[in-house]
Amino acid sequence: MPANIPSPGHPAVEAYLANGYDSVVGMSSRFAAAICTRLLRLQTEEGVTGPIAEIGAFEGRFFIALAHALEPGEIALGIDIFSWPDAQVKDRFEANCLKHGIGPERRRTIKGDAGAMTQADLLAHAGGERLRLIHIDGEHSRNALARDLTLATACLGEGGLIVLDDMLHPGYPTLMVTVQAHLEANPDIVPLCVIDRETIVGATKFVLCQRAWFERYQTRLLEIFQDWIWPLGADFEPHWCLVLSQDTRLAEIV
Repeated sequence: MPANIPSPGHPAVEAYLANGYDSVVGMSSRFAAAICTRLLRLQTEEGVTGPIAEIGAFEGRFFIALAHALEPGEIALGIDIFSWPDAQVKDRFEANCLKHGIGPERRRTIKGDAGAMTQADLLAHAGGERLRLIHIDGEHSRNALARDLTLATACLGEGGLIVLDDMLHPGYPTLMVTVQAHLEANPDIVPLCVIDRETIVGATKFVLCQRAWFERYQTRLLEIFQDWIWPLGADFEPHWCLVLSQDTRLAEIV
């Protein structure tokens, strides 16, 4: 693994990030994948178990990393309309999963619009279990994100995490409005950390958790990611959380 990427804490994830990640078409950053898979390991260490889901699985780049971080018997749900950029994207998703070690016994491919799913629908796909992590990378509109956030919050298990892709992206500047509105309407959900962008393509992610778990997780994050903490953090007014970045410098005052 490159020196500026934290260890994901999983040999299978580390091998995939080093040797397979770039071969799968996608836009998520390796830095964010390493952090999110380490968060899954942290959940395991804290006794949090269960399935995960990705809304907007595309060809599987980020999904495969997450799936490798699961424990035996846990499954990953890949949800997508699978119609863009062509009708063969679902086939490529499944082929990529097989090539990189995520067989059908470890995942469920769900062709459909998450925005049209109910809580009961998603939990049924998960075998009746609540989800321990949901990565939202679906349609980048305010309405779609609002629906996905509502669904994810309703289906989250105890100690669960919601990861939001393409936050603060210059191409989607209004998405933060939806996030803030959701946080204000759901005070039991708070930002756990901000994962800084790797490039303009591999954009910023927000990680949300239940308020009751914030201090517990933050204490561990301060230890695990000490070399990637930007000193000032993120002010969500009034909530404060960590910023994890490959560049932890403060601006020079000259």
